[in-house]
Amino acid sequence: MSAATLPSVISDWFAARGWRIRRHQAEMLQVAQGGHHALLAADTGAGKTLAGFLPTLADFASTEPPGEGLHTLYISPLKALAHDVQRNLLAPIAEMDLPIRVETRSGDTPSDRKARQRARPPHILLTTPESLSLLLSYPESATLFAGLQRVVVDEIHAFATGKRGDLLTLSLARLQALAPDLQRVGLSATLADPQAFREWLAPGGDAAQVVMVEGEEGADPDVSILLPDAGVVPWSGHAATWAIPQLYQAIREHRTTLVFCNTRFLAELIFQLLWDANEENLPIGVHHGSLSKEARRKVEGAMAEGRLRALVCTASLDLGVDWGDIDLVVQMGAPKGSSRLLQRIGRANHRLDCPSKALLVPGNRFEFLEATAAVEAVEEGRRDGEAFRPGALDVLAQHVMAVACAGPFGEQALLAEVQSAAAYGWVDDRAWARVLDFVATGGYALRAYEKFRRIIRSPDGTWRLAHPEHAARHRLNAGIIVDAEMLHVRFRNGRELGKVEESFGATLRPGDTFRFAGLDLEVESLRDLDLIVKAAKKAGQIPSYMGARMPISTHLADRVRAMMVDRAGWARFPDDVREWLEMQDWRSRLPGPGQLLVESFPNAGKHYSVFHTFEGWNANQALGMLVTRRMEDRGLMPLGYVASDYALGVWGLRAIRDPAPLLSPDILSHEFVEWVQDSFMLRRAFREAAVIGGLVERQHPGQRKSRRQVTFSTDLIYDVLRKHEPDHVLIEAAWADARTRMTDIGRLADLLDRAAEQLVHVELDRISPMAVPLMTMIGKESLPSGLADEELLVEAESLAAQAMRAD
Repeated sequence: MSAATLPSVISDWFAARGWRIRRHQAEMLQVAQGGHHALLAADTGAGKTLAGFLPTLADFASTEPPGEGLHTLYISPLKALAHDVQRNLLAPIAEMDLPIRVETRSGDTPSDRKARQRARPPHILLTTPESLSLLLSYPESATLFAGLQRVVVDEIHAFATGKRGDLLTLSLARLQALAPDLQRVGLSATLADPQAFREWLAPGGDAAQVVMVEGEEGADPDVSILLPDAGVVPWSGHAATWAIPQLYQAIREHRTTLVFCNTRFLAELIFQLLWDANEENLPIGVHHGSLSKEARRKVEGAMAEGRLRALVCTASLDLGVDWGDIDLVVQMGAPKGSSRLLQRIGRANHRLDCPSKALLVPGNRFEFLEATAAVEAVEEGRRDGEAFRPGALDVLAQHVMAVACAGPFGEQALLAEVQSAAAYGWVDDRAWARVLDFVATGGYALRAYEKFRRIIRSPDGTWRLAHPEHAARHRLNAGIIVDAEMLHVRFRNGRELGKVEESFGATLRPGDTFRFAGLDLEVESLRDLDLIVKAAKKAGQIPSYMGARMPISTHLADRVRAMMVDRAGWARFPDDVREWLEMQDWRSRLPGPGQLLVESFPNAGKHYSVFHTFEGWNANQALGMLVTRRMEDRGLMPLGYVASDYALGVWGLRAIRDPAPLLSPDILSHEFVEWVQDSFMLRRAFREAAVIGGLVERQHPGQRKSRRQVTFSTDLIYDVLRKHEPDHVLIEAAWADARTRMTDIGRLADLLDRAAEQLVHVELDRISPMAVPLMTMIGKESLPSGLADEELLVEAESLAAQAMRAD
């Protein structure tokens, strides 16, 4: 399609800017005009958002534009992304003089505006999965969405494979029932498995209904790995604090630099270190999800206006928000996945025809290999990402409640809707009956309690709310993200700086100092959920957060293993990394693809074994629990274990002579089940499932339960269900979480399969070079990354001296 076939007002707008319509933008318009669903995969800066909205703009630019009513829904994983899109969309709409009203809706939207949006909706509504689900819970939703023409799901890769994706796919099924001619559109820059995303996006999971649109290729990114000026990549540590002088120099040489960190703690640490090195007083900011909304918006505004030279941030900024004139992106520590890296690289320049410039800063030698693997994957255009899994039962229960709040529903009609969502195609009559029974009674063991009776069956067979007040309670408590209990950090005058986790705040006493939002703060008091502070005269510790660790992707792990045995390719590595691998090869073995290398050696009077798994922290942590249990059963007298993304180390008073029996696949049916049931893991997973499924409410009108109260409630219910109804829907949901999210059992099973086929055990007289990074972590894992780095470096040199000795 040429620009000439566009409505003239749109083609004139393109021409006035000297732009041409991109091939994929034109194709998206063609697909829409053909009445099909579409999935667009295009590089950052390719105009994906405009491509998603172009059919809507064309509808309103036609000779007979649509009338009043909601025409297009735009759904993003971030509230900030919706606000950013609104800002960028309003300009072309105004310049084209199109009769389109655009509004956003999120948890921050005032209640009076929310009510008005339901009564008189805008033409385009920008929202999040949770806000959409709440909209569908109102009785007027059938009228509100009856004329809906299009749903645009942006950054689809960021949440489709998780519980937020489960909620959205159920909402899409509901919307399709209310507006049968609705067109679905997905947008992403990083899709590892486009076919799976087409199935997720399509009604009924029929990928053939979704046209795949490939974006025009942009300029190749300029990605390099930063190495120490001294030429020595550290043995250990993840903070890469060695790079601060070089990083500061890079900031000086660029207009605006985004410095990505994998955790909130690391963002605060790197910001502080950069500020200490900031002799020229360059404007540098910090941004992460625990800072207050006001603090985030202030720094976002400064970034958009080009007033910052650098911004240290977390994943809160790695999606498609256009923050300004960024010409360098830095990734501190390991990238963990090629898709995540590509997404972050795309924040630089944000234009298709200009190469994005990025620096990777590895914290240690394994991270150097991981960074190299990620760079090569990006250069080859290879993507990775989370795999899809069956839809979660707790999310389904929440959706059933939302539908009931909107009005009575027929059991079979709603089941057909649910099954049309790809993630829930597995739900049969038995599973459906169990979910309905749970929403109606709380389940067999709880049905005697009135508070758990939320829906009832009418004489005509339809289901409806047991009492109207349940609707208000549902809307107050619905949602997918169950955060740790947070304390509000405030000055005495009420000004809020942000939040820290209760587990950290509970360790503080009046007079203690800590660093937050770039400030040194002294604790004055703790009142309810408020941590009252004042400016401190001395430096303090940085809060640690219990946020989920990002494991190295399977794709990058496979690449790292392949690099390690590609001896001819070592020439491209720094001398110290190459010597490290050469000494490992000479002293022990290198783990090739498909192999599991286990090394055993004595050290300081104990016997150590290191399992070089490359399966990510979650899987290795779970394996450590299971292996030490078996060691105990076999009289090996285990003393502890430590896990990293790359390996598991265990130690005890007796040596492991044959690791094979410790790794037999039946460990998943015996020790794994016992361990999960006996640990706090299942309780924690149940707590989340109980909140998402609506069994336990976080809030009542006018008050909010503390996490301690929620924990007490869920623990009581959990104990009752474990005893009287162990197959309860939420116990099943908790098990699913424990297996996938908390222990990564899929990768654990793959590891055990590999052990059964290609286990290589090497017994050594002392530590091997490859074991040094893991061994330095023993006793330091409870300390936040960065805090223990100096101590790690000292210990690493001592262990490395043993490992690298050639005798």
